[in-house]
Amino acid sequence: MKFDPMNYPYPSRRVVSVANRGMVATSQALAAQAGLEILKLGGNAVDAAVATAAALTVVEPTSNGLGGDAFAIVAMGDELYGLNSSGPAPRRLTAETVRAKGHSEMPSFGWFPVTVPGVVAGWIALWRAFGSLTLKELLRPAIAYAAEGYPLSPTLAAGWKAAFRVYSRQGSEFAEWLRVFAPEGQPPECGEIWKSPDHARTLELIAETEGEAFYRGELAERIHRYAEETDGFLRYEDLSSFEPEWVEPLSVRYHGFDVWELPPNGQGLVALIALGILDAWEFSSKEGVDTYHRQIEALKLAMTAGKAVITERQRMPVEPEELLDPAYLASLRGRIRDYAQEPEVVIPKDHGTVYLATADRFGNMVSFIQSNYMGFGSGLVVPGTGIALQNRGAGFSLNPQDANYLEPGKRSYHTIIPGFLTRDGRPVGPFGVMGGFMQPQGHLQVVMNTVDFGLNPQAALDAPRWQWLDDNSVELEETVPSHIKAALARKGHKVTIPVSSAGFGRGQIIWRDSRGVLMGGTEPRCDSAAAVW
Repeated sequence: MKFDPMNYPYPSRRVVSVANRGMVATSQALAAQAGLEILKLGGNAVDAAVATAAALTVVEPTSNGLGGDAFAIVAMGDELYGLNSSGPAPRRLTAETVRAKGHSEMPSFGWFPVTVPGVVAGWIALWRAFGSLTLKELLRPAIAYAAEGYPLSPTLAAGWKAAFRVYSRQGSEFAEWLRVFAPEGQPPECGEIWKSPDHARTLELIAETEGEAFYRGELAERIHRYAEETDGFLRYEDLSSFEPEWVEPLSVRYHGFDVWELPPNGQGLVALIALGILDAWEFSSKEGVDTYHRQIEALKLAMTAGKAVITERQRMPVEPEELLDPAYLASLRGRIRDYAQEPEVVIPKDHGTVYLATADRFGNMVSFIQSNYMGFGSGLVVPGTGIALQNRGAGFSLNPQDANYLEPGKRSYHTIIPGFLTRDGRPVGPFGVMGGFMQPQGHLQVVMNTVDFGLNPQAALDAPRWQWLDDNSVELEETVPSHIKAALARKGHKVTIPVSSAGFGRGQIIWRDSRGVLMGGTEPRCDSAAAVW
């Protein structure tokens, strides 16, 4: 029987997921099941998040891996905790070194954009702080997927094929990527079984040593040796000195709810600024032209401000809280007119991230995100380990005047952001929309769909999205009503309708209602699933 797994000629509908003992929502069904398995073993939401995240490095390597970064917002009861596990540029890497090799901007592939991986350290930090099961138990499902293999799902296979076209055109330094991810000389197809014994052994080492092997043991030594032999910049000292950072989440009040994001170096601040601008207005209709217009214009102002200042928090020219000051937000709001206005910043489009949300029967919830940045990342895979190194450093600037200027030991402006919603000091739940610079735009739209328009979690994700690109250019999904498209064009927006919805992000939501019942939504634009108990 032959059919196209990416062809869906007829409308389809997902319904909201409902449970009261636990829920895991993410972009791969197998990873969601891994988290649910942990909940049924007696683990809590953090245990489930770590297990799901580990499984995602195996079952969705097109977007994340052991060589990437991670962020989390954790609700343990009514208390919120933030974790920034993004790694800095290696100490040997400078802007002068990059420019000396003939580059006027940061390359996307090879060693130049590789930064210290933070994913594994993030898992360990969460597990040590809040976990209730052993690390070996949490990583067991991921190890099994890697060792025994699994069949590729449709969106995963499509992304793998696109990545193969990119990495197969690179030089011999990408031979290990081809050996691991295209073992038959071609990318695996939908339904084809793929396995990675190297990845399984690496996960076993991480479990046995509680992460020490990755930063101060055998795996760290392998990464060091690989970089040294291939003119890379990452060294053992960069890995051994890395520690995740516990941070205080930032919030803004929006129509009776508090929306929480992590502080810079992440771009969650952009979503908060935009919502803070919009809070002064009431929105009665989602499908009204003024709703779309004001959303887009507020986002432009927020992104312009964010791109100008977001970097390592200690290196920012202003404190993040200053950008959430009501007077500052009012001044931005006053700049919005009845027509589209060109901003000062241009937004890149590349992305590759996974997001997951978990909730347990004890009242705990986790918003977690990890990424290799652009798809598989730099294209470099540490031989014999399955560790695909991220290319987060591609976001650095080589202009000394820019806030995000590349410096040794500095963390870059980060696109991946977990979100959280509370009301009257009580958790409502985690949410996120992965997808590069689409992420704060997705957060804005999901929050408004929920708070202003009363959409359930699934409908809030199903709703058509828009994406601002640059100047006055905005993409609208095909399902945006035609009268909105025409009216936005009359207001001066340069409207385009892409063939694919792939660029509009992939989201997950779990809300807990006043009865303690969990309501979840999962992204219809990819292979997402909500596993419930």
